[in-house]
Amino acid sequence: MSPLLLSLAFAVALAASTLVKFWLSSRQIRHVAAHRSRVPATFEGSVTLAAHQKAADYTVARSRFGLLALAFNAAVLLGWTLLGGLNALNGWVLAASAALPEAWQAMGYQLGLVAAFLFIGSLLDLPWELWSTFKIEQAFGFNRTTLKLFIVDMAKGLAVGALLGLPILALILWLMGAAGPRWWLWAWGSWMGFNLLVMVIYPTVIAPLFNKFEPLTDVALKERVEQLMARCGFAAKGLFVMDGSRRSAHGNAYFSGFGPAKRVVFFDTLLSKLNGGEVEAVLAHELGHFKHRHITKRILLMFAMSLAGFALLGWLMQQPAFYLGLGAQPNLGAPNDALALILFLLAGPAFGFFATPIASHFSRRDEFQADAYACAQASGADLSSALLKLHEDNAGTLTPDPVYARFYYSHPPAAERLAALAS
Repeated sequence: MSPLLLSLAFAVALAASTLVKFWLSSRQIRHVAAHRSRVPATFEGSVTLAAHQKAADYTVARSRFGLLALAFNAAVLLGWTLLGGLNALNGWVLAASAALPEAWQAMGYQLGLVAAFLFIGSLLDLPWELWSTFKIEQAFGFNRTTLKLFIVDMAKGLAVGALLGLPILALILWLMGAAGPRWWLWAWGSWMGFNLLVMVIYPTVIAPLFNKFEPLTDVALKERVEQLMARCGFAAKGLFVMDGSRRSAHGNAYFSGFGPAKRVVFFDTLLSKLNGGEVEAVLAHELGHFKHRHITKRILLMFAMSLAGFALLGWLMQQPAFYLGLGAQPNLGAPNDALALILFLLAGPAFGFFATPIASHFSRRDEFQADAYACAQASGADLSSALLKLHEDNAGTLTPDPVYARFYYSHPPAAERLAALAS
C-alpha cells in the first residue's frame, strides 16, 4: 500500500461524499421551498396550509444548518487527518504520558489519546448542538430544554460514557497488544458482549438517569395495549410513560431492553396527541418489526459488519502506509493501537458513505412490512391518522425531494406510506 495512493483515495472519497451531500441537501431545500405554497392534493382537507408551511420552513432551516455543519465537519476531518491534527495531538499526549509511572505509560498514553481526541471533538460539536437546540428547535416551538438541563444532560452523558466506555476501550486496546495476530476476533467478541450488556441494562439503569418513567395509568389504554400484545404473542416487562416533554415537543414510542427485559415506552407528548386507537396502531407497527425479526436481523448485521471492521483494522494497523497516508507518523517506541483505531474511525465513514442508499432502501422495506402487520392487527385508518398527526406535530415535510428521500430516508415519505396503507 502506497501512502500517496491512500492519501489520494481518502481525499477523493471525502470530496466526493461531501459534494454529494451538498448536492442532495440543495435539492431538498429547493424542492421543499418550491412546494411550500400549496398543500399536496393527497393531503388536502387533512393538513392545513399553515402546518404544511411550518413543516417546509422547518425542513429548509434544518437543511441549511446542515450544510454549514457539513462544511465544518469536512474541514475538521481534513484537519485531523491529512493536515496533521491527530499527528500533533498524538505527539503531545505521548510526551505527556512520559510523566506517568512506567507500568502505566503504555495504557495511559493510549487511553489519554482517545480521551483527548473525544474531548476536543465534543468541544467542536458543542456550538452546533447549542444552535440546533436553542435556535432552530426553539424557533419552531419544539425545544423545551433549559440551558441548565442541557448542561446536566451533558455532564451525565460524559459520566456514563466514561464509566462504560473506558473499561471496554481499555480491554480492546489491551487485546490489540496482547492477544496476537488474531486479536481482532477476541476484541470483536468483547465488543459484541458489551453491546448486549448495554441493551440489557439500558432500560433500568441508564435511561432513568436522564428521564422519569412512570407506569401507564390509563386503564382503558393499558387494557387495549395488553390485548394487542397478547394477539401478537409479545411479552413485555411493563408499559411506561416517559417525560419526553421535559426536552422536546416531539413525540415517539419505542421498545427498549433485550429478551425478557423488554419494555414498552410511550413519550408523554405522544399520548397527549393520539387517541387510544391511534396509539394501538402505532404500537402494532412497532410489534411488526419484532414479528418480522427486523430487530434481530439488524443486530446480526451489526455483528457481521463489526467483525469485518475489526478484521480490516487488524490488517491496516500493520501497514505503515495506513498511518502515513492519513497524515500521522506511527510511533516507534510506543503502541500504535489507539492511533490506528482513531484513524480507522475517522476515515471509514468517507469510504462507506455511498452504501447509505442501500441501507435506506432496506429500512424503508421493513417499514412497509411493519405497516402491513399493523393493518392486520389494528386499524389501518387509525395508523394513517396517527402518521398524519405525527408528521404535523413533528413538522415533517410532506414534499421531500425524491432523490434525497431515496438516498437518506429510513422511513417512506408520507405520501407513499399512506398510499400503501390505503391499498
